[in-house]
Amino acid sequence: MRYKHLGNSGLKVSELCLGTMTFGDDWGWGSTKDESRKIYDAFLEAGGNFIDTADLYTNGTSELFRGDFMATDRDRIVLATKYTNTAPGTDPNAAGNQRKNMMQSVEASLKRLKTDYIDLYWLHVWDFLTPVEEVMRAFDDLVRQGKVLYIGISDAPAWVVSRANTLAELRGWTQFVGLQVEYSLIERTCERELLPMARELDLAVTAWSPLASGLLTGKYAEGSNAGKEVNRLEHPMMAPLVDINERKRAISNAVVEVAEAIGKTPAQVALTWLRQQPGVVIPIIGARRLSQLKDNMACLEFRLDEAHLQKLNEISRIELGFPHDFFANEMVQNFAFGGMRNLIDNHRAELKVK
Repeated sequence: MRYKHLGNSGLKVSELCLGTMTFGDDWGWGSTKDESRKIYDAFLEAGGNFIDTADLYTNGTSELFRGDFMATDRDRIVLATKYTNTAPGTDPNAAGNQRKNMMQSVEASLKRLKTDYIDLYWLHVWDFLTPVEEVMRAFDDLVRQGKVLYIGISDAPAWVVSRANTLAELRGWTQFVGLQVEYSLIERTCERELLPMARELDLAVTAWSPLASGLLTGKYAEGSNAGKEVNRLEHPMMAPLVDINERKRAISNAVVEVAEAIGKTPAQVALTWLRQQPGVVIPIIGARRLSQLKDNMACLEFRLDEAHLQKLNEISRIELGFPHDFFANEMVQNFAFGGMRNLIDNHRAELKVK
């Protein structure tokens, strides 16, 4: 296991993040406490220190398990959890991004986690209702109180994130150092705005559903008898089922072909493709069984060569749309640079998405 800086900070996190939404069987499909402990211990033994959860996951059981597991090694763990969501009820302030929910949620998480501080506190999903000033000032208060060390944002538009960090920079408040998005060979639309923004602002990207809810494990490739639908168990806010269309099937088949060619599993190939993307991209790996975790962590043992990367890039490529396609037009480039583009060196070229 190697380590990366968590965005524009000095905090070092492992190149894989352990997602613990599977810790607890409250939702009918997770891991028992004993199996969860085995997964947790194996991740730490491999050098992992970055572990992610949320207050909503398995009705709070995930945080409770984490609190018990960290009893003897809290200091070495980079503990991440989230706030915003709650089960449907009758309290309009029980969910959302507002200060009241943030303050109540962090106190409840600290109790369940049996700790007095959270290393990385995520806003789980943008609610489009709370003023960004309220959110960023409330986060800054938590940091000044010592209850939170770093902050991040998940599942939000690029314009919200950039506006929030600019506001925080101007006012001397704590800025986001991490961005959490859905990202995989199946789901690459974050490459249009979110990932370029993350590289420009030096935000570490943690990728949820890196195996596209099992689509990239090979179980649903051509010839499989698994059917045309797959349970979306990697994220509780997603619809329970997703169709496997022609594009997804083609990508899955390509991943299987590359895996067979290099003697690896499809899941390992899909995770390694993510790890080789520009900027700091950290896959969040989740497992219900210890064997799944060990298979996923084996993605650290190799890199994909240029031919295999190109094959996967091509089969999964998306249309970037306007304004990206407009900027790439030769005539536009000629006018924008006065015909001198090919004579101007660009030191940021290695950050461009292939």
